[in-house]
Amino acid sequence: MITPSQNGDRSSTDEPKPWRLRLYVAGQTPKSIAAYANLKRICEDHLPGEFEIEVIDLVENPRLAQDDQIVAIPTLVRKLPEPIRKIVGDLSNTERTLVGLQLRPSTK
Repeated sequence: MITPSQNGDRSSTDEPKPWRLRLYVAGQTPKSIAAYANLKRICEDHLPGEFEIEVIDLVENPRLAQDDQIVAIPTLVRKLPEPIRKIVGDLSNTERTLVGLQLRPSTK
């Protein structure tokens, strides 16, 4: 189940996390649930304790899509570290997601 503004395993009283990620979804669809699960797994494997995930449900708040110019869902937006990066899809391709987040160099 996806819940808005879930953090990594740290409480909100800890120091700010260097990776701030925002996942835009549309309700509890299979793609939305898969995107969140895939993102959480990738973050726990590659950014343990260094990330914060904010889930924005556009069914509940459609106006929030304008902030990051969201045109497709699910979409992941890396807010920090800069520059801002966007990845569209359910994040099931781990290698593509790591390259998109700039956690791994492109092999092209």
